[in-house]
Amino acid sequence: MIKRTAKAVWQGDLKQGSGSLELGSGAFQGKYSFTSRFEDGVGTNPEELIGAAHAGCFSMALSLELSKAGYTVDEIQTEAIVSLGKDGDGFSIPEIKLVSKARVKDITMDEFIKYASGAKENCPVSKALAGVKIYLEAHLIK
Repeated sequence: MIKRTAKAVWQGDLKQGSGSLELGSGAFQGKYSFTSRFEDGVGTNPEELIGAAHAGCFSMALSLELSKAGYTVDEIQTEAIVSLGKDGDGFSIPEIKLVSKARVKDITMDEFIKYASGAKENCPVSKALAGVKIYLEAHLIK
């Protein structure tokens, strides 16, 4: 079993404190704070990191499925829009919308939607986020 790591450090109270996030691979290290999560402050936040993971996972899963079916994939661009909302006394992530644009040779829109829907259901990050509504908007680029 492959294991990946990430580390977070938080100092101070929720509103005045701040923290840093670091991927175990060293590929990313960044700051986060109350304002970067709940307002428009500088830095990252857990939701955009979940979005990056989901967009990357979906794009790879779609590429795999299309390639297995014999299609040539030129490019897949996916944006994940992660919603964070008030939930009782706290917050939750009720939904994620994946917006994917792909350049694939000789595929019909119906076939593309079939493989994109399968990738949405079966990528490991989608499975990990099973409690979240995941929507898909898929486009073919000519």
